[in-house]
Amino acid sequence: MRILIIEDDPKTARAIRQGLCGEGYEAAVARTGEDGFFQLSAEAFDLVVLDWMLPGRDGLEILKALRAHGPKPPVLLLRARDTVEDRVLGLDSGADDYLVKPFAFAELLARIRALLRRAAKDEVGRKQVDDLALDVQSRRVWRAGQEIVLTPREFDLLVYLMRYEGQVVTRQMLAQEVWREPNRATPLDNVIDVHLAHLRKKVDEGRRTKLIQTVRGVGFLLRGEPSA
Repeated sequence: MRILIIEDDPKTARAIRQGLCGEGYEAAVARTGEDGFFQLSAEAFDLVVLDWMLPGRDGLEILKALRAHGPKPPVLLLRARDTVEDRVLGLDSGADDYLVKPFAFAELLARIRALLRRAAKDEVGRKQVDDLALDVQSRRVWRAGQEIVLTPREFDLLVYLMRYEGQVVTRQMLAQEVWREPNRATPLDNVIDVHLAHLRKKVDEGRRTKLIQTVRGVGFLLRGEPSA
């Protein structure tokens, strides 16, 4: 699981990152709202720990911009003030949970686990991007109502891309999460590229809207056509 910590206080950010890494999570740090939003736009994360008070664009601005692009990933909002008004404003702005500073790391970790469990439950069922639909339980896929037959690996790839709709997923992420290979190597990159090419052909060939895209030098993303 990849977690982004957007926190301008170096001591707090370092403590959270070290604690999360010690629990087996992969954690990255952004020190400003702009840097955090850039990382969220360029990479896929499973959860965001977001401080409200940031230099430049504050946490609420980042949160609203993130939610404008879709409901994910879940966000745990940090705030030094503990008023009902602040809690309501934070949650109404799109935060999934709210934690008051200072806090015990054990509570932060428990809230993160709860948010990740909730997100995992939300994935069960049917997913859709534009006219591409996927049923997780039956492992069936349709585009514009026409069923697409995928291999088991292609299906797992598509599930992963749809999970991070609109976000770039890297070959390293695919190697670890889809192939379950912690040590990425060039031969595996070639295998990933071949499977992505086959998946793209099945999903996009002959379609006006191309959903699966390659981000040169970075990875891949699945993105629907922007709403008018």
